[in-house]
Amino acid sequence: MTSSAFGVSVRQALHERGISIRAAARTLSYDHAYLSRVLCGRQAPSPQLAAGLDSLLCAEGTLIALAAVTTTAEEEGSIAFAVASPSRLDGGAVDALAGILAAQRRLDDTLGAASLIPATRVQAARVRTLLRDARGPHRDALAEVTAEWVQFEGWLHASARLRSTAVPLLTEALELADEADHPALTAQALNFRGYLARQQRHPRAVVRWFLAAYHTPGAHPAQRMGDAAQAAQGYAMLGLVDDAHRLLDEASNLRGAHDQPPGTAYWLTPAFQRLNLGLAHLSLGAHGVAAEHLQAGLDGLPPDQHGAEWSIEYRAALAEARAAA
Repeated sequence: MTSSAFGVSVRQALHERGISIRAAARTLSYDHAYLSRVLCGRQAPSPQLAAGLDSLLCAEGTLIALAAVTTTAEEEGSIAFAVASPSRLDGGAVDALAGILAAQRRLDDTLGAASLIPATRVQAARVRTLLRDARGPHRDALAEVTAEWVQFEGWLHASARLRSTAVPLLTEALELADEADHPALTAQALNFRGYLARQQRHPRAVVRWFLAAYHTPGAHPAQRMGDAAQAAQGYAMLGLVDDAHRLLDEASNLRGAHDQPPGTAYWLTPAFQRLNLGLAHLSLGAHGVAAEHLQAGLDGLPPDQHGAEWSIEYRAALAEARAAA
């Protein structure tokens, strides 16, 4: 899975630049057969090869980071066995897949959506196929991983503003989350639909999707707090000020109701929550309060999220709040 993700990304980049595998091997002084094995996912890339390809393709660290998402030989073997014999799926394979997905999700914070889409598309397709054929006591756990993987694929397309592909992926992710009976994933898929609506400046859809996420039975308190704040922004955009303030009060009441966000929404820290509170107050015209929330939220992000693509929205909102204050 990890080697194939690296190979897919490199082949895509080579194709876009009109460079053949043979030409790349010659330029980097690598054996053509070896490079072909790596790009077909049959052999893991060495750090030196990853660095060379990253430089050749001007990938700005993307390929180095992808190559660093590694699994042990035992984990790779467990995944390979599961793919070959899905009816004998074991817990080790599911844990290995979950680990790969977690690493990929963290890469989104540093590399951005577009660079991860090709590899994630291939990985999600393989996990879907595995789920379709899987049997046994570990299938339910695999269903959760699959739902999150498809949701991540949908998020990447949403973040890259590819709405026509994001919507069906998030719809599929919602169905998979319900099938897996995983309320946190259900709520998150609905939340991402709200994010798409906000991109399009459709306030009624913003309210609809974020309220659906907010009222999902079993959603984590951290999710519900963020959903309430973002639904409040939608109400503010519609001029429904009382409804916006009511939801902001409900969001505030959820502060401190959670120690740790769910792993499927790891970014929902207290600092991140202030970003969406800032957006809501900005839409209400409370520019000073909005600027305070947005600045505190951005300052509180962990280092690997400081340059994240998704943070651009909040930085622009901070500039707007400051200019209007």
